[in-house]
Amino acid sequence: MAFSQRLGADFYVKIHREIRARMEAAGIDLLLLDSNDDVIYTTGFSHYTTERPVVFAITATDAFLLIPELERTHAAHQKIAAEPIVYFEFPGIDKPFDVLGRAFSGFKGTVAYSHTISLARVQPIEAAFANAERVIPSNIVQQMRLRKHPEEIALHREAARLSDRMVEVGVELIREAMRRGGSLPSEVEIESHVSRHAMRTMHEEHEDVLLVQGLASGLVYSGARSAFPHGMPTGNPVKAGESIILSLGCRVGGRAAESERTLFIGEPSKVQQEHYAVAFEAQRMATAALIAGKTCASADNLALAYIRDSGMGEYLLHRVGHGMGIMFHEPPWVEGGDQTVLESGMITSSEPAIFVPGFAGYRIADTVLITADGPDSMTVYPRRIDEVVIQ
Repeated sequence: MAFSQRLGADFYVKIHREIRARMEAAGIDLLLLDSNDDVIYTTGFSHYTTERPVVFAITATDAFLLIPELERTHAAHQKIAAEPIVYFEFPGIDKPFDVLGRAFSGFKGTVAYSHTISLARVQPIEAAFANAERVIPSNIVQQMRLRKHPEEIALHREAARLSDRMVEVGVELIREAMRRGGSLPSEVEIESHVSRHAMRTMHEEHEDVLLVQGLASGLVYSGARSAFPHGMPTGNPVKAGESIILSLGCRVGGRAAESERTLFIGEPSKVQQEHYAVAFEAQRMATAALIAGKTCASADNLALAYIRDSGMGEYLLHRVGHGMGIMFHEPPWVEGGDQTVLESGMITSSEPAIFVPGFAGYRIADTVLITADGPDSMTVYPRRIDEVVIQ
């Protein structure tokens, strides 16, 4: 039986019920959410984000989605968990938020909008709901999204499986080229190959594929370029004797996972082994510290202290990790400044790293589910140094 990416109607009934309970507790009568990720979370509607507003609007009894005319059939095809309110175009002779305001004619309660909304949209909202008692920001849905429901975890776990497979496919491509002799593939050729493989696998093995921006992609950087975190893939070819970082991920049903490994093209030198040993142990410690009841800061402080105590503090450029959900990067932040207490159902990355200028970067990253029984790494591609040598 094919894996289904699309969540059922019962899931959105549950989400709407929880939103309404939080709205009631906060004294909110109408909540507006306009970010792509919030819209996916609350309605199951995926769209290509442009300047045209797409806004989820929920009250104690009803749920609507403001969409442009060009998205009408798209929304119907996706069987969204909201009633459409349609405007023609943006900026519009009949402006989008005016159309939304008329759907709530006579509304006098409290209107709230997400913290992530564009400042340019606040004034049109206030004008559209001129009779509202208050118009205020709210992060109640962002707080809900920190903990994943079982249905979402199943999507994340499948995304993790495919992310591991993307790494495996990238390694296979390099290894096969080494066997043939001659030039090795470039960074951009590897990234393109693994992304196409993940997307093809989804269409072959899944039903109801939820098409989202960033469906499957990654960062591939080798040699001295790997010392630049988040370096974009280039035409730089992989070379024997160098290391390479494959940082790959995908979104299944709009839920993200990523798998990242540092690999060696041929046997690593003593210096490479020393660098990798520090990155390996720091990542092991970071993952082990992602424990329900502990803070995000505690995991970050532990792993980064180990790197500094190993004499490699000058090579630190970033935190241990970040939350993952509908987006690859979202709260909570596994960093010393985030005192969020980890709870079962949260998902974060674990990716402390070192970056040696002019030489190489070393980063291992996993997608980790926080559970009552401890951290559950959903990505499992091998990471011991003898397992990451390509030859």
